[in-house]
Amino acid sequence: MPAGLASSALRVPYTRVRELAERAMRMQGVLKLYFGESSIPTPDYIKQAAWKALQEGYTYYSENAGLPSLRAALARHYARLHRVELDPEREIVITASGVQALNVAIRAVLDPGDEALVLTPAWPNGAANVLLAGGVPREIPHPVCGARYGVDFDALRAALTPRTRLLIYTSPSNPLGWVATVAEQQRLLEFAREHGLWLLADEVYERLYWRTDRLGEPAPSILRLASREDALIVVQSFSKSYSMTGWRVGWLVARGDLAAKAAQLNEYIVSHAPTFAQKAAETALAEGEAELCAMLERLRRNRDRALAALRAMPRVRVAEPEGAFYLFPRIDGVADSFAFCVRLLEEARVGLAPGSAFGSGGEGAVRLCFAAEEGILTEALGRMADFLARL
Repeated sequence: MPAGLASSALRVPYTRVRELAERAMRMQGVLKLYFGESSIPTPDYIKQAAWKALQEGYTYYSENAGLPSLRAALARHYARLHRVELDPEREIVITASGVQALNVAIRAVLDPGDEALVLTPAWPNGAANVLLAGGVPREIPHPVCGARYGVDFDALRAALTPRTRLLIYTSPSNPLGWVATVAEQQRLLEFAREHGLWLLADEVYERLYWRTDRLGEPAPSILRLASREDALIVVQSFSKSYSMTGWRVGWLVARGDLAAKAAQLNEYIVSHAPTFAQKAAETALAEGEAELCAMLERLRRNRDRALAALRAMPRVRVAEPEGAFYLFPRIDGVADSFAFCVRLLEEARVGLAPGSAFGSGGEGAVRLCFAAEEGILTEALGRMADFLARL
C-alpha cells in the first residue's frame, strides 16, 4: 500500500475564501473584495527603510525571537498606546506573520486530542492551526445582542470538557467587526483563570477601531487587565495597520515560559522573520502615525458609504462594525453563502467571501472588505445592488 498523508493535515479544510479567490483569479474584470487587505500599497517610507536595511547588511540571521531593537520598539509601543509595561527580552517574540504567531502559540499549548474553544464566526486560521496541532476546535458562535454581537458564556461553559486547554477570540473581529468591551475582556480572562485555560487574543486589527472620536486610538487590549502570571497570549501583525500584508512580520506577547518556547519553535518553522523586513517594521512603528491616520480617515468614509449602500438593498441586514475593515451583511433567503458568492462572481464580477468560510454562525452572510479604493468599492456595491434586484 502506498504511503498516505497525515490525518492531521487531511483534517484541515481548504478555506472557502481561497477557493472563491482562485475562481476569481481566472476571470477578467473582477472587483476583488474577498481578501483582507487594503488596495493601497505599502507606504514609501517603509519601503525605503527596507532598502536602507538591505544596504546596511540586514540580510543575515537574527535571533529566533527577532531583532532586539524591534522587540524594544514594540515594548515602547505598548507603553505608549496601552500603558502596559512589557519585558522585550522575555515577553515579546517576532514571528513571520500573525498566522505564524498563531501556529507557534497553539503548538506550544496543545497536545494531540486537546480541545480549543473558538469564538466564531472568525478567521479560519485559528481553528485550522488547532487541527494542525492534532487538537479539536469547538466553535462557539457570537450571539446577536441588540445592535451588536456578544459572548455566550453559558455556551462556553457547556462546551468545556476535561481536554479543553485553550480559548481563542478575535477583537476587533474578522469578519464581524465586533470589539470586546473591557467588561467582556474581564469576563473572558476570569473564565480562563477559573477553568485553567490558555486565553489567546487575536488583536491584529487593534488600530482599526471605530468606537472612538479620535482616529488612531487603539481598541482596548486585554493586556491592560492581565498580570504577568496569566496564561495569556496576544497575537499581532504589521499587515493591516501599515499595509504590509506581503511582508510577513508579526509578533506575539505572552507569559515568559510560552514566549521562550515560541521563540524556540520558530527555529523549526522559519528560523525568524526576514531581518530587513523587521527593520522596516521598526520604522513603521516610529514614523507611521500620520500615514495610519490618513488610512483610517479613508476607511471610515468607505465604511459609511458601504453601510448606506447595503442598507438600501433588498433583504440585506448589516450591523455597524466597531472595528476592522469588514462588513458582514446577512441576506434573507441565502442558505448557501458559497453558492451565492459564486453566482455573484460569475454574473456580476464582484468577489465577496462566503460567510460559511468563517465557521459556525457565518452561514447566510457574506464578508465584504471595505478597504478597497473608493471607485472599486462604489462600483462593486452598485453591481451587487443590481444583482440582488434581479434575484
